Amino acid sequence: MFKKINRVFHRQYFEYLILSIIILLFLFARLYKINNPIADWHSWRQADTSSVSRTYVEQGINILLPRYHDISTIQTGYFNPQGYRFVEFPIYNLIHSLLFLNFPFLNLEVWGRLLSIFSSLISTFFIYLIGRRFIDRWGGLIASFFFSLIPFNIYFSRVILPEPLSVTFALISVWLFVKFIDRGNFSFFYLAAISLSLAILTKPFTLFYSIPMIYLVLRKYGLKSLVKNSKLFIHFFVFSLITILPFLFWRGWMSKFPEGIPFWKWAFNGNKIRFKPSFWRWIFGERVGHLILGSWGLIPFSFGLLKKPKGEYFNHFFFIGSFFYLLIVASANVMHDYYQTIIIPAICLVLAQGVVNFWEQGGYDKKITRILLVFSLMVMFFTGGLQVKEFYKINHPEIIESGIAVDRLTTKDSLIVAPYNGDTALLYQTGRWGWPYVDRPIQELIKNGADYYLSVNYDAQTKEFMEIFETLEETENYIILDLSRVK
Repeated sequence: MFKKINRVFHRQYFEYLILSIIILLFLFARLYKINNPIADWHSWRQADTSSVSRTYVEQGINILLPRYHDISTIQTGYFNPQGYRFVEFPIYNLIHSLLFLNFPFLNLEVWGRLLSIFSSLISTFFIYLIGRRFIDRWGGLIASFFFSLIPFNIYFSRVILPEPLSVTFALISVWLFVKFIDRGNFSFFYLAAISLSLAILTKPFTLFYSIPMIYLVLRKYGLKSLVKNSKLFIHFFVFSLITILPFLFWRGWMSKFPEGIPFWKWAFNGNKIRFKPSFWRWIFGERVGHLILGSWGLIPFSFGLLKKPKGEYFNHFFFIGSFFYLLIVASANVMHDYYQTIIIPAICLVLAQGVVNFWEQGGYDKKITRILLVFSLMVMFFTGGLQVKEFYKINHPEIIESGIAVDRLTTKDSLIVAPYNGDTALLYQTGRWGWPYVDRPIQELIKNGADYYLSVNYDAQTKEFMEIFETLEETENYIILDLSRVK
């Protein structure tokens, strides 16, 4: 009887059946609140991303001139009347806007979430392939399971941000590179270069995915062979050019528009936090340890780092790449948890290796070991879920209500001053361009074209302006002032 069951478990169709179930769970988990307005966790960053796509929809697609709704000085230090938005190359926005234009039966925000979900679904499959290659078939399935259902990744793989798409391109590149190492086929090699180039254009920090690739190259060829073999050296030199040159061209082009380039040097170590006790606490204690791994997930994760699988250190170097990313991009990773989206694949692979090692552990009582493993994973998912469920909440529905009012009462070309502590989510809800912060005297904003003032809190500034300008509409949740009508 047990032999028959074991044979079923070892058949390939059973493996694909499990993978199919994981994919269904993946989709089911991410459809939760998919129609949320952009007013949940990290709404400011999602609003900025979606705004570029909305501008493409409303004003036409120009991939070299991405524009959005914030024309203030707050993000770049320069007045930005054209609303230029030069950060990552807008591949995500191009696809996002085209999906909405061709299939308008869903709104723009839902299409943005679906794009991230579909990208992450592809990532799930490639994590399975990578795990299968460097652990075993169960390792691949378990890694894809973690990627699908770790609560942190459920949320951040359905947000309107370029990170999920960039991770997809990067994982495809890693897999193609593995195929090249295994087969020596340079078609895989150059396809990997193109995919990595797209990943870096979409999010430059995916460059750290090249570290496990470098490990594979050195393990197979050795440094001396690479230097001495001129043909091989040229191939890798061309690979580097394909990977980096498009990004350098993009950076060169965007330098022509300084008013559209947000401050970025702060992301590395702007607040001098790198290596300080608070850095280790926030990154490895709060984020990786507690938010992502739910504290108890550190047990199987540690076992994943302790064993050398199949004579390979691939998973270890994948995690080393993530570790360097956390160290180098220190301030941004401490300040914003969505930056950790990039390290999730490495964590899932190491965690899967740990589960396999833990399950097969022979030095301890197997029953107790496996009970501890199951308990650790249950607590991991439960603890992570308790924290991440807060991300879905709309804590300030008044920004949606007031945005609808502005859309109803003003013309499409009106410019709005919508102070919300510099957060662009309120301005985004209006469907108008303008200022998310009063960055200069109000009369100067009026000279620059400001038509209306919107506030969702009756602070001192709002009360001051209420004494000067006529009210267009007022409720207990918001007030809209007409800046062209002085009392």
